[in-house]
Amino acid sequence: MRSSKARIILSLAALLGMFFGVQNLQAADGVDVKQAQSMSKQGTLLLDVREVSEYAEVHAPNATLIPLGEISTRLIEISAYKDKPIAVICRSGRRSAKAVQLLQEAGYSLVSNVNGGMTAWENEGLPVIRK
Repeated sequence: MRSSKARIILSLAALLGMFFGVQNLQAADGVDVKQAQSMSKQGTLLLDVREVSEYAEVHAPNATLIPLGEISTRLIEISAYKDKPIAVICRSGRRSAKAVQLLQEAGYSLVSNVNGGMTAWENEGLPVIRK
């Protein structure tokens, strides 16, 4: 009985976390790297829009790579996220801001820029995958 109560509590906590993560996605100024990491752990797509060589050098765990210049031709790859949270990351936040705009114009409704990009991610000491 204790186990089923614990599962219910954990499920509610996860739902609340996802709810608040989605609320953060709607903020015009984006999310910080710690929020992005938490959201990624909860199923949000972490979309890296840097170049292949940058991604190969270092990237966040579970990040999906689609370089900014390829977004419009590769939307089918992320079509399952059209109405789901997407956090977009680059090196500093500039390319990802452009990608957010492109995705929103394509009808993606829950897209957010990761403020500070991989530079901030590494500065916060968050886990990375290195070449």
